[in-house]
Amino acid sequence: MLHRVPAVCAAVALTLTPLWLVGTNPSVARAHPLLPGLLAAACVLGLVIAWRTARSRRRPPRPGRRRAVLASVAALLAIGSMAALAWLAPFPFSNGTPGAAQGFALAGVDYREDATSITLIPVTSSVRGLVFYPGARVEALAYVPLLARVAQEGTTVVILKEPLGISLLDSGQARSAMQAYPDLSVWAVGGHSLGGVSASIVAPEDDAVDGLVLWASYPLEDLSGSDLEVLSVSGAEDGLTTRADVEASRARLPAGTSFVEVPGAVHAFFGDYGEQPGDGTATAGREPAQEIIVDATVHFLASLG
Repeated sequence: MLHRVPAVCAAVALTLTPLWLVGTNPSVARAHPLLPGLLAAACVLGLVIAWRTARSRRRPPRPGRRRAVLASVAALLAIGSMAALAWLAPFPFSNGTPGAAQGFALAGVDYREDATSITLIPVTSSVRGLVFYPGARVEALAYVPLLARVAQEGTTVVILKEPLGISLLDSGQARSAMQAYPDLSVWAVGGHSLGGVSASIVAPEDDAVDGLVLWASYPLEDLSGSDLEVLSVSGAEDGLTTRADVEASRARLPAGTSFVEVPGAVHAFFGDYGEQPGDGTATAGREPAQEIIVDATVHFLASLG
């Protein structure tokens, strides 16, 4: 019986983890296809292992220490993989479903969603666009309420759904989004937290990009010699992208960069996904802080053209 324990453990982890994630976190089904695809594959593999293990009960066990060790290692890998995917499950939009978001946030905006992005198109004419990378492990829908208000002021906004919620896995994702809207003559790329890092990688490499928007973020590379227009918006009480981090980034950004610090704001105020572990303690309300974030972004984008 003991020789079957690793297989049973692997089957349970591979089968129940995907079911638990889909059942408890609505953002999983709305995520980039890579996450639900991996979870579906894991569930199928778990069922196959369970079926084979059940069949093996009818046959005498095959002896061998090497076989037992390999089975144990495979089980540990399966359990570890499921733990990693569970950790990567996105922070969900705090107010529910896309329909709920449209009900209170999308007046004057055409909402379009596909497997890898959410696009907010102003019902009035638009000549500029913003491609936005979400923060790590935050679902794209969490940025709709804020960025819909940006779209209402005449900017087409494409919010990317990142593979496994990590923008660095495909930092060039913005390029295909821009190519989908050839009629727009002015482009900015931006992002929140790690998403801003990815945006800062793409911006200087693409001649179509005129501006860079950093929400609670900073570049890793030196952009001080770039001709990009840059906006950096940060929270005074942010515990993840701290004031010291933002100050240190000044030397890596162009001299004309506009810095806006939002009094009392924390990291999680830059989206609607609830609280975030490791964040600071807010000393201001979410709504007034988000007003400042949106206004600064709207004014910056309008200055680009």
